[in-house]
Amino acid sequence: MRIAIVNDLIMAVEALRRVIAAVPGYEIAWVALNGREAVEKCAKDRPDLILMDLIMPVMDGVQATSSIMKNSPCAIVVVTATVTGNAAKVFEAMGCGALDAVRTPVLDAEGKIEGAAELLKKIAIVGKLISADVPSLKLEAGQKKTAATAALPMIAIGSSTGGPKALAQILSRIPRSLGAGIVIIQHVDSSFAGDLAAWLGEQTGLCVTLAQDGMLLEPDRVFVAGTNDHLVIGPDSTLHYTQEPRNYPYRPSVDTFFHSVKQHWPRSDVAVLLTGMGRDGAKGLLGLRQAGWHTIVQDEKTSIIYGMPKAAAELGAAVEILPLETIADSIVRHLNN
Repeated sequence: MRIAIVNDLIMAVEALRRVIAAVPGYEIAWVALNGREAVEKCAKDRPDLILMDLIMPVMDGVQATSSIMKNSPCAIVVVTATVTGNAAKVFEAMGCGALDAVRTPVLDAEGKIEGAAELLKKIAIVGKLISADVPSLKLEAGQKKTAATAALPMIAIGSSTGGPKALAQILSRIPRSLGAGIVIIQHVDSSFAGDLAAWLGEQTGLCVTLAQDGMLLEPDRVFVAGTNDHLVIGPDSTLHYTQEPRNYPYRPSVDTFFHSVKQHWPRSDVAVLLTGMGRDGAKGLLGLRQAGWHTIVQDEKTSIIYGMPKAAAELGAAVEILPLETIADSIVRHLNN
């Protein structure tokens, strides 16, 4: 994998160089000291992955990510001194197309690198997303859909690359009194899932919280998947986390959640698949459409990455293919009817 480094701090560049050089098959494509230089270099030599700093002179990481994804799109992971301290900028960068974020490895006084394992884990996941075939999910045998009972409506939303900004736009247009429980599966590391929930809460009048094991859905409340395990609906219609499937690169998985909803949720409501790289969510959305759900996918023009929505559209999983700005209206209209 050819990896580019964008960082204005020499010590940070050196730490990143050492981490990458230690892994066979990884090589440095180029180094840029600010966002503008990164945009120019990416246009001439597109790497497999860019490790993008956030705070830089001339052009910051958010602006550079936006420009690269528009003109020379490739996988980008934000690498910053503090993920939680820069939460707003992290989600802004992810809204522009960054896949994930991780703390910058640090060289200590003895020349050892702290944080290398976490970075390498992120790089390995990106490698799977951009190159590996993803195995199809197998449903657990013996599980049956619960009998229909009186239950509140559910809005199930899956998203990945570009998802935070898309989610914020949708949630900002959902009225407080709609009466539905909203569950969001966004590909995001657990280390800043809490910051994502808090940030989304600032964009909407709805209550946004991290999903906890055993929680019941509540009307006009948003539940965000909050661990590196998969969020599911159990036979008791409550939220649970599971490690299976263990080898699935998308964590938390939209497909896993959608499949569990089909099996265990007693109603057929609204499911949405937004911008993102790969195919996660497509098969699960198809299952929900076949079960009578109203299914929506984001259109190509408004998607940062038209991967997941495209896969769903090709499978015939979408009742509607809509631009981002009309998705909330469609959700409200369907539930009100």
